[in-house]
Amino acid sequence: MRKVMMLVWSAWAFALAAAPALGAGDGERVGKNLGDMLGGWAHSLYLGIAGLVALVFLLNRRFVDLAVFMIAAVIVGGFVMAPSDIASTVRDIWHTLTG
Repeated sequence: MRKVMMLVWSAWAFALAAAPALGAGDGERVGKNLGDMLGGWAHSLYLGIAGLVALVFLLNRRFVDLAVFMIAAVIVGGFVMAPSDIASTVRDIWHTLTG
């Protein structure tokens, strides 16, 4: 019985979470809406985890490791969250170097 109730609650929670993706009148864009919603969750999750890891480094007073982690987190975050901006920046640097 417990497994059945857990399954019912999971299905209800998923339906509630996916409701914005279905959108009223936007039935033909369910995939795009779902992708936008999951992308927003992924950004929040990435920033939250990066913040917690940075807090651990800060509380342990490992400042060099904190600096290296923050640089890596910003670079990875830039590539993942803003690929078109990174591509234009790399293109501009390349044009500046090659003339």
